[in-house]
Amino acid sequence: MTTTDSSTDRYFIDFPGRIRSIQTAMREENLDVYLGSRLRTLSWTLDAFCPWRSFVVIPREGLPTAFTFAIDAARVADDSWLDEGQVQGFAPLAGQDQIQQIAGVIESLISGGKGRVGIEDGMSNYLPEGNLTHYEYQRLAEALPGCELVNAHTLVDRLAMIKDEGTINRFREASRIVDVGHEAVLEAIGDGGHRGMTETVIAGIAALAMRKAGSEWEWSFTGGNEIASGYRTGFALGACTPPSTREIRAGEPLMVDIHSMFRLGLGDHSHNYLIAPVTDRQRWHADNFVELVKRTLETYRAGVTPGGLATKMLAFAEDGGFASNVLPGFEHGIGMLGDEWRIGLNDGPIPYWTNPDHVYQENELLICAIQYACPEEKIGFRYENPILLSAGGCEPMSRFPLSVDEVA
Repeated sequence: MTTTDSSTDRYFIDFPGRIRSIQTAMREENLDVYLGSRLRTLSWTLDAFCPWRSFVVIPREGLPTAFTFAIDAARVADDSWLDEGQVQGFAPLAGQDQIQQIAGVIESLISGGKGRVGIEDGMSNYLPEGNLTHYEYQRLAEALPGCELVNAHTLVDRLAMIKDEGTINRFREASRIVDVGHEAVLEAIGDGGHRGMTETVIAGIAALAMRKAGSEWEWSFTGGNEIASGYRTGFALGACTPPSTREIRAGEPLMVDIHSMFRLGLGDHSHNYLIAPVTDRQRWHADNFVELVKRTLETYRAGVTPGGLATKMLAFAEDGGFASNVLPGFEHGIGMLGDEWRIGLNDGPIPYWTNPDHVYQENELLICAIQYACPEEKIGFRYENPILLSAGGCEPMSRFPLSVDEVA
């Protein structure tokens, strides 16, 4: 069991306090039990990495019980703030599968076999979201005939939106680690070092440097570290480029988008290069991109909305003659591991997507994410960086210089 002292650990998070805040919300919404199944909920409540199908059962009072695949239960218990008795392993044995175990715990927490159980349902474009599946829902409904299963995921989403100091510091450290990875890549590709190098090699150079600096996982679900060169940087609407074995070539762009994880806080930053010789047209695209990123970072602050910011930035791009190269979105959500995509609550015009009218608040964290792509010219650039919002602006977590560097 992981134990920390808030007086000495700058990464301390009050996880028992988080559970109590969920329980307060449960009482307000008349829920007897909350069943968390999403990766974001598991990270936010357990402080442990749960790569296997996992669940957390939270009663109205007392400690939660976590369930994960038996082969990983001891490790999850060791990583988590919970003791071993609160982390259970499920297995394909009679009476030990996840549904039977979860149903048994829920039955012990409700009176007379009847109650309201909050579940996490919905949809996502994010593959490991962890919403309860149709089969799981059916099995639980059969095992708990006296219970009403209520979709209640916004309860956790609302509580997790504003970040505490320990979470913010974990993100700062993860971003420091990412900067170490970028420094290693820049040193490796300079002075002709890129010759004969492939995208996969660049990904490995960054990964090794970040692991040495303390990264616990290349957290992205889109191929670990994402490296693109040449025409691959210009994929229309592209923001997913797992590294390929393509060699880096003279006269082409290179995009290095690398990721780290520190105590479930996430580092994500993209840096862009032009491999010499560089044409005037390539430099024109690069300068447009850099100015767009600068303008975006200057605009972000508490009180603005995703839709309002996008309108301003697209108008700026239109004035510069490059609006057709800009993806009309400038952020994606971020929280502890698993809370990667949607911003704010599920209260917009399109269910389970970001509400364009969401009003940012102080101490929200998000990824400033900008995609500039010109497929017909085989060139594109990407910017991603966690930013912390305040009333006066935003704090970019990665400190690596904003530029498109020319490499000899």
